[in-house]
Amino acid sequence: MNLTPRQVDVVVAIRNYRHLNGYAPTMQELADQLGTSKVTIFEHVGALEKKRVIRRDKHKARSVEIIAEVLPDENRPTKLPLLGNIAAGSPIEAVENREEIDLETLFHSNRGVYVLRVRGESMIEDHLCDGDYVVIERRETARNGEQVVALMDTGEATLKRFYKEPGNRIRLQPANSSMEPRIVDADQCKVQGVVIGVLRSYHA
Repeated sequence: MNLTPRQVDVVVAIRNYRHLNGYAPTMQELADQLGTSKVTIFEHVGALEKKRVIRRDKHKARSVEIIAEVLPDENRPTKLPLLGNIAAGSPIEAVENREEIDLETLFHSNRGVYVLRVRGESMIEDHLCDGDYVVIERRETARNGEQVVALMDTGEATLKRFYKEPGNRIRLQPANSSMEPRIVDADQCKVQGVVIGVLRSYHA
């Protein structure tokens, strides 16, 4: 499908915003993100609707959604070929048809998803190493034992396992036997997200 470079920018902006936040941007948010006017965004969105790339409910502020996969390969870097299944010590069990793993689809959440780089070794016994990338589902609540991004009232953010303690207290448990847990009042700690995946690169 023939899109102008600016129309591609709009589609990328919509996709990225929905992926990060779990809902669509407003026209003003698109304008702010792309550094242009709201009128110009309406023109691009209207053209994309005519090309059946996106659709929206004109009576709702956050209704725009992408309905056609039109982004060129350079804007779709998250797809990798799936060649088969493998068990240690056994040959590769090849898949019959060529498949792809799309990381955006694999880690999708309606709540929104983002990635953080791990620093330090406080979660090393959970196999989260310094330099790993953790995929975070945006959430403000967590279940006992989940790995969470916790924001302290001091402004510090930390990655730990979450446990509710008696007396409206929260235990932030490192996965490192050499480190002590941190126990705080619930109003001193805000959950910002929960780990749903990890990515690791072995490149130097």
